[in-house]
Amino acid sequence: MESRTVFEAAHKGDFEFVKSQLDENPSLLTQADSNQRLLIHWAVLSGNVKLVTYLIDLGSPINPADDTDSTPLILASSAGRSEIVRMILERCDDVNHKTSQGHSALQYAASKGWTEICKYLLDNGADINIVDERGSAPLHRAASKGNMTVLSLFLTDHADELNINIRDFYGNTPLHLACEEDRQEEATLLVEHGADIEIKNRDQQTPLDLCTPKLAKLLKSKAASV
Repeated sequence: MESRTVFEAAHKGDFEFVKSQLDENPSLLTQADSNQRLLIHWAVLSGNVKLVTYLIDLGSPINPADDTDSTPLILASSAGRSEIVRMILERCDDVNHKTSQGHSALQYAASKGWTEICKYLLDNGADINIVDERGSAPLHRAASKGNMTVLSLFLTDHADELNINIRDFYGNTPLHLACEEDRQEEATLLVEHGADIEIKNRDQQTPLDLCTPKLAKLLKSKAASV
């Protein structure tokens, strides 16, 4: 049986088939496919906890990188596999690994709105201010996507280490992006926690310049009361 079918089976979470192939050929555990992914990369995406546990117990590498520098932790975090993320974090010390484009597990989880995973990552040393190659931080992701529960987690439980006015490559803060997307609840929460309404991006625009008149009025009022 060709090893590629083992990777496909791992992606589908087919425990019995993967086990039978590994029983016949244990070296498959550390063999990479054309994407430089091991079985564990595909298994975490399937969400099959039993299969991931089996691979780890056999001695699979915990956090190998594929050809985009994505690790099982990054893939599981992006896919919303919270139990698997927790399993990997118990054995992995590379929580801030980045892909070739500079994306971390926390950035993906914040972007997708996986609050529980964000909490696991932060509790295990994830850098809340980590940035990708465009200078975008997890807070930028949560604010622009409208992931209110993630935003609340960052602003309330991790306020001490959070850079609320962090700027991306274009000079935009998370508030700029929330305003641009007309995320009224998110923008208001950011201002209530001290986000600067007057800071300018590279185009010399403040967050208020990107707001609807209604939101701009609301944010001015909130900023005055903080």
